[in-house]
Amino acid sequence: MQATALLHLLQFASPALPIGAYSYSQGLEAALESGAVHNPDTARAWIARQLHEVMARWEAPVCWRLMRAFSRRDAQAVAQWSERFLASRDTAEFRAETLQMGYSLARLTAELGIADAGITAMLPPETELALPVAYACAVAALDIPHEEALLAMLFAWAENQVLVCVKSVPLGQVAGQRMLLSLRPELEQAALRARELADEDLSNWAPCLSLLSMRHEVQYSRLYRS
Repeated sequence: MQATALLHLLQFASPALPIGAYSYSQGLEAALESGAVHNPDTARAWIARQLHEVMARWEAPVCWRLMRAFSRRDAQAVAQWSERFLASRDTAEFRAETLQMGYSLARLTAELGIADAGITAMLPPETELALPVAYACAVAALDIPHEEALLAMLFAWAENQVLVCVKSVPLGQVAGQRMLLSLRPELEQAALRARELADEDLSNWAPCLSLLSMRHEVQYSRLYRS
């Protein structure tokens, strides 16, 4: 991997990227409120299970397909997978989250001057722009290798989940880093599975996560937007 592409990837996978990822827990805060997550063991189990049952089976495979579609300049495939991903957001919070961050990332790439007109022409309207679509577009514009970009996407997700646990379980900073390090083999496995799944094997079936997200919408006290 060339140094330029690596530096681009480190920047766009950083939690410091101003797209608001830190303000979302993706249902984890509701799991904390319910007591399903309450200590380091249950926190790790939650993250690992969501990684394998949701991220590796749906989010990451869709992102993989979007990256390939952008690299081929296949506008039809971009539109197809964009529509499918947005349709998979089965709660108001999950839909608002991906649209807000997708819009923010697209605006950021435009303001930084890295947007490619030929690539951005394939983007859906701003009101329908999901985060994986904006991320795949940035990957194409910056010529970042797809395998590394997929791993970075999964790591950024896991890092954000761990940070939620550090703040809210609570975990110590070292315990959080230890947990993140322990997830490395599972992140590699999830990325491999995401690349190998056939279209007909993709699934976002996670009813308990959806129910927790719905509970979070009316949760009395909360720190996160999802």
